[in-house]
Amino acid sequence: MPFKLNSFTSRQLTVQDLQKKVKQCVEEAQQDRVVITRRGRPAAVLVGVAAEDWDAVVLQTDPAFWKLIRGRRKQPTISLGQLRKRLRVKR
Repeated sequence: MPFKLNSFTSRQLTVQDLQKKVKQCVEEAQQDRVVITRRGRPAAVLVGVAAEDWDAVVLQTDPAFWKLIRGRRKQPTISLGQLRKRLRVKR
């Protein structure tokens, strides 16, 4: 049964279905997220990563990495022209 999650439609399975059909669920997760429900409510999301670079997957799920990114985004930025001037790069 499809499940609407933040305007994305995902496959929905119960925890019992997951236990019975792990291989099928993992295969489906390579194509689209699979929402795992417990007592009719979303409990987890299974996301396939077979085609992904493992280092990228680890970074994407690392809270410390995202904390660093949020901190960097708050810092002042400079334009490309200012960077070239600072590095004395000619166009």
